Amino acid sequence: MVLNSAYLIVEAIWGVMANSLALMADAGHNLSDVLALGAAWLAHVLAKRSPSQRYTYGLRRSSILAALSNAVILLLVTGGIIWEAILRLIYPAETISGQIVLGIAGLGILVNGGTALLLMKGQKNDLNIRGAFLHMATDALASFAVVVAGLLIMLTGLQWLDPAISLALSALIVLATWSLLRDSLDMALDAVPKGMDMEAISAYLLALPDVTDLHDLHVWAMSTTENALTVHLIRSQNMDSDHLIEEIRETLRTRFNIVHPTIQIETSPCAINCAAEGHSCV
Repeated sequence: MVLNSAYLIVEAIWGVMANSLALMADAGHNLSDVLALGAAWLAHVLAKRSPSQRYTYGLRRSSILAALSNAVILLLVTGGIIWEAILRLIYPAETISGQIVLGIAGLGILVNGGTALLLMKGQKNDLNIRGAFLHMATDALASFAVVVAGLLIMLTGLQWLDPAISLALSALIVLATWSLLRDSLDMALDAVPKGMDMEAISAYLLALPDVTDLHDLHVWAMSTTENALTVHLIRSQNMDSDHLIEEIRETLRTRFNIVHPTIQIETSPCAINCAAEGHSCV
């Protein structure tokens, strides 16, 4: 965060001096990077808070909200850049210094690319870190595009290349951010987590000893890294189910990455009033 904050200040100052929209656009993305890293950090801290009387699940869901806010902020910043780039194409700016653009953007590749590498491993299993990683990776790409813009302006003197490359870059960022927005919004709405096979979970539960049916099977994300499940299992006999429940918990954790299962054992089929309450029998 400190490294990116320092760089965005330098980039914004030199962007104004060079009259380069590409540099100022990149500085805007660096500002969103700092906010994204801050949000990811805060969510990581909050997710470790113990459950309380008010927040019985703790504050794990804050990581989902952070990922969602990162996607929204990045799209809003990109929208502003697109608007300014269109205005620059209609009303060309004054002469742009290609040398300054080239030098500052080259530094940006090192700063943003290095930060993205630090986040690369963690982003595979955590949507929150993935949001921060996407910010840094797209900014490294942005810096590279700005370097290209600086070189072309130096070689050709065509000033419209600066906003044109900004537009192309913004389109790529929107495409890269869309999946983050969709996945984080799904999590916020308690959709089944991406990659979770509900049919496989149902088949596993129905294959358990003496389980004749199940209903009210729900799976959702408690955070960007933890999944929860609730299910009612119907058994033909009223027997001790403690051992079976422990076996189910372990299998759900190791096979399906579900760390918080809640299992209810019943000996009668799904009642009529169950469906009347909006639940479904499987």
